[in-house]
Amino acid sequence: MSGPVARIVRFLLYAVLVAVFAGPLLALLVSAFTPVPDPSRLTLLPTRLTLDNFTAAIERDVLLYLLNSFIVVGVGLLLQIMVSISAAYALARKRFPGMRLVFLLILATMMLPEEILAIPLSLVLADVPVIHVNLVGSLVGMIVPVAAWGFSILVMTEFMREIPVELEEAARIDGAGDLRIFWSVVLPLCRPALGVIGIFGFTMIWDQYMLPLLVAQDASQFTLPLALRTLRNDEQVGVGVLLAASLLALLPSVLVFLAMQRQFMRGLTSGAIKG
Repeated sequence: MSGPVARIVRFLLYAVLVAVFAGPLLALLVSAFTPVPDPSRLTLLPTRLTLDNFTAAIERDVLLYLLNSFIVVGVGLLLQIMVSISAAYALARKRFPGMRLVFLLILATMMLPEEILAIPLSLVLADVPVIHVNLVGSLVGMIVPVAAWGFSILVMTEFMREIPVELEEAARIDGAGDLRIFWSVVLPLCRPALGVIGIFGFTMIWDQYMLPLLVAQDASQFTLPLALRTLRNDEQVGVGVLLAASLLALLPSVLVFLAMQRQFMRGLTSGAIKG
């Protein structure tokens, strides 16, 4: 279709899509900075800007919950990336007995919902095998289970398989060992894939609700997603305070995506370009 009628139809269609997807986010942003006397009536147009919602949220220890979330996602994502790139290099370049079984087991971990793993995970964290340490009631108990994620391992494995083996053979002829080849040749070429697993890994850890619910035993150990439930159940907390805390929970994911958007898009399109 072409002509003025087609342009009008496209404009209306785009306007509807923007309203559906961006409308709730805009309402959250505006309502967090305005008084919200009626929770059933959020506005897209600010009437009176104020920081009272954020002040009340800070008085409810939201900054402590935010700090806990940053600690968990910072350490957890770093460990997850290290485990993913190491396991992916072994699966993509090495041949060892039972490799297919290991690959299938990693894939199987992605098919089990969190609800099924909740009870076994809580038992394991209460008494970690071999070392017999209780991780319940500490932030470490929220970090260890997210240190390995099957999705990140699979993404990195498939990306590393596309890297020409000739590059590694040339480096090996020059006298480089496996560690030097991995660090200086393979890893720099995996930056697009690192952007993909970085964004998805950050979002996965940041949005964790079940894991902090199993581990945290005191309010001082809550992460922000878990604290939102507490704020919602508190009758003394207004809707504006809850919206302000929700905005603080949303911003880190948006900022991480904007910061790594270029690498993320390169990672998504690299397979199509190579094909």
